[in-house]
Amino acid sequence: MKKDISLRKVEHIAIAVVPRLPHEEDHEHFWDAYFINLKNEPIQSVLINSYGYGILDGESRKTSSLRYFFEEIPAMTAVKIEPMYENVLSFANEFWVSFSYDNYLFDKKYVFVAGSLSPLNFTDIPLCNAKA
Repeated sequence: MKKDISLRKVEHIAIAVVPRLPHEEDHEHFWDAYFINLKNEPIQSVLINSYGYGILDGESRKTSSLRYFFEEIPAMTAVKIEPMYENVLSFANEFWVSFSYDNYLFDKKYVFVAGSLSPLNFTDIPLCNAKA
């Protein structure tokens, strides 16, 4: 029964989207998405699904859905997931994360709403040596 299923809260896990320092040869500004394990132990079987969605030129649009798998992510580690073009920041960007820890399967959805990736919202990002 539903009452017999224990639900555990996802803690000490984060997704961060960080602006890249521009290079002269880059024609566009890129950002990088990171998965951050702030636990003091590794986590296993990390599956991340990402995509963006929003309105462009009056039409509803959706980016390709990208999937990433990491067998293990060590404790206190940030792993780069994907580069992001600056033009997709006008969309909502969603990251669905599933992982195994302490013999339990966790999942959580992280959504960066359209326009939220702005210097006005920047904060220090642990383990990335960045502010985003």
